[in-house]
Amino acid sequence: MKKVTKIAESPSSLKNKKKIRVAAYCRVSTSSDAQLESLDAQKIHYENYINNRDDWKFAGIYYDEGITGTKKEKRPELLRLVDDCKAGKIDFIVTKSISRFSRNTTDCLEIVRDLLTLRIPIYFEKENINTGSMESELFLSLLSTLAENESVSIAENIKWSIQKRFETGTFKVCSPPYGYDWDGKQMIVNQGQAAVVKEIFAMLLSGKSTQAIANALNECNVPSKRSRHWTSTTIRNMITNEKYVGDCLFQKTYSDSHFQRHNNRGEMTQYLVKDHHLAIIQREDFENAQKLILQRASEKGLVRGSEKYQNHYAFSGKVICGECGGTFKRRIHSSSGHKYVAWCCSTHLLNKDKCHMLFIRDKTLKDAFIIMMNKLICFHQAILAPYLQALKRAPDDDSLKRIQKLHTLITQNSEKRETLAKLLSQGVIGPVIYNKGLNELLSQYDTYQKEMNALKHSISDSLNHVSETTRLLRFAEKSSPLTAFDETLFEQFVDSILIRSRDEICYVLKCGLTLTERRQ
Repeated sequence: MKKVTKIAESPSSLKNKKKIRVAAYCRVSTSSDAQLESLDAQKIHYENYINNRDDWKFAGIYYDEGITGTKKEKRPELLRLVDDCKAGKIDFIVTKSISRFSRNTTDCLEIVRDLLTLRIPIYFEKENINTGSMESELFLSLLSTLAENESVSIAENIKWSIQKRFETGTFKVCSPPYGYDWDGKQMIVNQGQAAVVKEIFAMLLSGKSTQAIANALNECNVPSKRSRHWTSTTIRNMITNEKYVGDCLFQKTYSDSHFQRHNNRGEMTQYLVKDHHLAIIQREDFENAQKLILQRASEKGLVRGSEKYQNHYAFSGKVICGECGGTFKRRIHSSSGHKYVAWCCSTHLLNKDKCHMLFIRDKTLKDAFIIMMNKLICFHQAILAPYLQALKRAPDDDSLKRIQKLHTLITQNSEKRETLAKLLSQGVIGPVIYNKGLNELLSQYDTYQKEMNALKHSISDSLNHVSETTRLLRFAEKSSPLTAFDETLFEQFVDSILIRSRDEICYVLKCGLTLTERRQ
């Protein structure tokens, strides 16, 4: 009988074996402390789970915090995971369960199929499913449907809870409009912004149009809610917002069964709570403003709720005149019996002597946008990548140090005013000296406060530009050149358009870049 001796693999042989690059995906649906602790536990589990396998190589953990699982578009880390798979950085994915991965059946199956075409399977621990060894998608589809139904059930429970708070008037408005801040418990008046709100209503009641008000605010460099240009639409929305008289109208919008948000035009019950918070505008002024808005709409043949009233174009309020700073309006022109859309400076339309800017065709704006985006797509590594690195290296440390210094100066200023008041009450100094000293301190205080606000805005803008540039770069990396104008992309990446002439169009992007397209 032959004797066979089995020789064990040498350490060098094992070492030369190619390891599978394994990544993990985690998600929690809220930002609560309990959920975040659960996320930390998941991250530790998967790091140990992957590193304990000799045939696996740790390829990273991708996680989304406080994000719903019903829409893949709103989960940046999941999208980054898929992008890294396409880039050839990952061979295998592990995740806790189908519901953690996606509660939307269509999205789940779509991602699974896309990754399988790249020969990258997903292992769902809870269900013990390895998509790489599945003979059929039926079982996964059934489980995904259950996860989606669970999400719908959770959503319905949340809706019911919110509904009850609407009915009792206890719902908290955590995202207050311009003029208010949120202190963690309630809406409080922001005195600086409140002054602007009062001025807006005063200008409207004095006869100014919403566009004229927006132009006046832009000319004075008054920052809006998001530090962008004021538009007539923004002004109109503020004028009609009941919160400025201290009331709250709940359930202005609602989500359908597909998790899409819509304006509530009678489909759902609305709840009005009067005197919910401190008012900025008197009721009489607010009611007069509503009458004036409705009167002007009626004069133009616009009826609230009609299709014409609701119509919105991609360029509306975003095309700015490079000569006078006015906003362009959409017009229908005719030439040799052929009609076409054009955009005209509102100042030029009223008085040609005040602004000489000529109209520009709608098609010209769209073509310039396509060319600009295609340049970014083709040359993103030369344009966007260095710009992003420069933004990340921006010297915010000096600004933060100055803010800390200003905090100290403001505190010292308050202490000096208190001391001054004590000296007056004790009869050490007279009213004349007190008033002179107080005015000097108040002037100092205003100077410190303005500088601090400017620095805070600067830091906020810098962080926002980093986020917007990252988003644009990811789009450019995975996109093919555009062949037609895409309104969604325009609204996603463009803040405004500055028209210097018919032949020079500047696109001001949300990421902070201004790119100019010139017609040859």
